[in-house]
Amino acid sequence: MGPRVKLPPEIQLAQRLAGNEQVTRDRAVRKLRKYIVARTQLAEGGFTHDELLKVWKGLFYCMWMQDKPLLQEELGRTISQLVHAFQTTEAQHLFLQTFWQTMNREWPGIDRLRLDKFYMLMRMVLREALTVLQTQGWDERQTERLLELLTTEILHPDSEAPNGVKSHFIEIFLEELTKVGAHELTADQNLRLIGPFCTIAAQTQDSLVLHNIAQGIFETIVEQAPLAIEELMNELEEEELSEEEELSEEEEEAQEPGLLSREPPKGSVCRTQRPLDQQAGDDDEDGTSTVLQFDYKAVADRLFEMASRQDTPPQNRKRLYKVIRKLQALAEGLFPEPDIPEEAYRNPRGGRRVRMKKRLSGSQLQDKTGRHAKEALHSDSSPGSTRRRRRQRAGGDPPVLRERPGSHGGRGAPRRQRRPRVGAKAKIAGCQEPKAKRKRTPEGQK
Repeated sequence: MGPRVKLPPEIQLAQRLAGNEQVTRDRAVRKLRKYIVARTQLAEGGFTHDELLKVWKGLFYCMWMQDKPLLQEELGRTISQLVHAFQTTEAQHLFLQTFWQTMNREWPGIDRLRLDKFYMLMRMVLREALTVLQTQGWDERQTERLLELLTTEILHPDSEAPNGVKSHFIEIFLEELTKVGAHELTADQNLRLIGPFCTIAAQTQDSLVLHNIAQGIFETIVEQAPLAIEELMNELEEEELSEEEELSEEEEEAQEPGLLSREPPKGSVCRTQRPLDQQAGDDDEDGTSTVLQFDYKAVADRLFEMASRQDTPPQNRKRLYKVIRKLQALAEGLFPEPDIPEEAYRNPRGGRRVRMKKRLSGSQLQDKTGRHAKEALHSDSSPGSTRRRRRQRAGGDPPVLRERPGSHGGRGAPRRQRRPRVGAKAKIAGCQEPKAKRKRTPEGQK
């Protein structure tokens, strides 16, 4: 036997990450983290694109083999936090890029029972990517690099991302951005972060992507506008109260410089109890979630700039103009009314009632008496009415029939009339009585 070929460390780790035993997989994840830290610390170290693709294939099947929701959540958090083990920004971006490429490649083979945990994994990786930006102080250059990476691998029409990956990414982007940077990001920074969605919404030929961006990004901004305005007003009130408290404290210190502060001793109940306004503030923070702040006029101007270009498809322009009107109304202090459903917006003249009206002629809609006459004529087409018309032609008066209460008139099947008694029929002048029918007897009995 020849000498055994030694496999590269990335392939060895990938094989252990996809092992059958959970103990083997957990141990491989811990070793991978140490290996990433040790290799990226070297000046000449670093990973190539193919090496990280092999690592991510092992991590993908490590998540594939994991069952039980709590363990899946823990493993997803561990995998997503591997991005912080890389010591350089270039290695972090390459790690994120190979993750999305792996998801695009493996997505068609995921069955419906495993979709939820990979949805969760995408959410966690996106959150950690935004957390990296947060640790870097939301640097403009790093922000542009991350947005370019996400646009190239997911949103761009030439990307290999399936519709499921695109739709889920658009749906969770604002949610994860709110969790990470709602307290820090300004309106200008938020506008920069949603810039790729404005560009793709104006250029895409895919109606599904356009609908998802309009609903998941711009309509969400419009829906969260009341909460954002309320939160902004609360912040302004808190700043005014803090300034007033500082001014009052300074005035008290200036008036009584030698007076000692009247603080209760340590351990007393009054000292340990917190002010009620602080307790209420804590309850508000726990009960309500913060939202992102946007300059609605700036967002509307940015969308109008992209939608008014000549190469923008007409359906994209029409959809974006609808959003622009809402944002302009918000900028003027007016909250838009709820929209007509999307089906009615696409076909405003549709519906069963409209189609039925089109079938009727104009004369039938205007002349109601003619319609009633036709209905009466139609109701007279029963067998009894035919016999009455024959009698009238013969010169006799038709018998007057009284309609029973609760009867349906000429509708439905005709009721069987009672035969009058013999001799009860009145003789009509000028009318010859019919001859009595003779019984036919067989020829043999004659």
